[in-house]
Amino acid sequence: MNFWNIILTDLIPIYVIMILGYVAGKRNAFSEDNSRSFNKLVLNYCLPAALFLSIIKGNREMLFQDIWLFVLTLIILIAIYFLTFFVALKGFKRTKKEAAIAGLIGGAPTIGFLGYAVLSPIYGASASTGLVVAIVAIVVNAIIIPIGLVLLDPQSVTAAAPAAATAGSTATATAATATATTAATTATEAAKPAAPVKKAKSSNAFLNAIKEPVVWSPIIAVILVLCGVHFPKILDPSFELIGKANAGVAVFAAGLTLSAHKFEFDKQVITNTIIKLIIMPALFLLIGKLIHLDAEKLQMLVLAGALPPVFSGIIIGSRYNTYVSTGTASLAVSMLFFIGTAPLWIWLARLVAG
Repeated sequence: MNFWNIILTDLIPIYVIMILGYVAGKRNAFSEDNSRSFNKLVLNYCLPAALFLSIIKGNREMLFQDIWLFVLTLIILIAIYFLTFFVALKGFKRTKKEAAIAGLIGGAPTIGFLGYAVLSPIYGASASTGLVVAIVAIVVNAIIIPIGLVLLDPQSVTAAAPAAATAGSTATATAATATATTAATTATEAAKPAAPVKKAKSSNAFLNAIKEPVVWSPIIAVILVLCGVHFPKILDPSFELIGKANAGVAVFAAGLTLSAHKFEFDKQVITNTIIKLIIMPALFLLIGKLIHLDAEKLQMLVLAGALPPVFSGIIIGSRYNTYVSTGTASLAVSMLFFIGTAPLWIWLARLVAG
């Protein structure tokens, strides 16, 4: 194992691209609207294609080979998600939508971007490595991200602005042609259509989340794998061409997003970083050891849990203008400290797991 080689070949390029995006934003080469467009490209096209292709290449035997590995991953990622969610909601008095994005920062490692890049040089490109990466990727993309989107309810976020604009324009037009009393009454009536949007939020939140390509794409891939469908290799290039743009565009957009917001290094950023880089891998190591999980798989799972936050959380937050500054700062700080915490967890996992 040459960890410095991992840092130079896998982690440093990410920092370089993020800094490039940050500098481009500071020089006004791209605007914050451009950043949202990049994020939309990644979230609706690049990332779904990459997730679909990575999952569809698996098989049922891989999914069922180690049920405890899946159960452990599922329980811990969900637990950490809601830990971060309630810390943001109750501890830092954030809104439910902001807490939904915060949960993705703390409860979802960037396994799709860095999983193979970090694990393969250390443990080899074995079936066990593929199994760990596949299971964590499925849980993150088919369960954790949908949970975040359900709590965020994207349709209600995007519907809020048009509703407000419609109400405002109606009130202005009425005020120009009627008395003050009539204008006030009309403005009040104009605001009433906003009520059904709020009502629909609670009943259709899950449906709104399922409509997102980043949700239904990996779910369809999982279903196809469970049904024993073999994806033709001749179709791989069609997905790989757009999927390969995923990591580069996402990291560049993260830097661009960070340049548009004041960098925060507050208690919540520190809390998010501790939850992601310390608490999550510690739980994997402790519980995995208690249930006697295979030593090598446990080591890989611990390192996977110690990865920085999934970029999808930043992409989703930026697209809906929710928790952008704190989320991006949490990603940047986690990326920075991962260089120091990763060697620690590699050593500790080998010491404990055997």
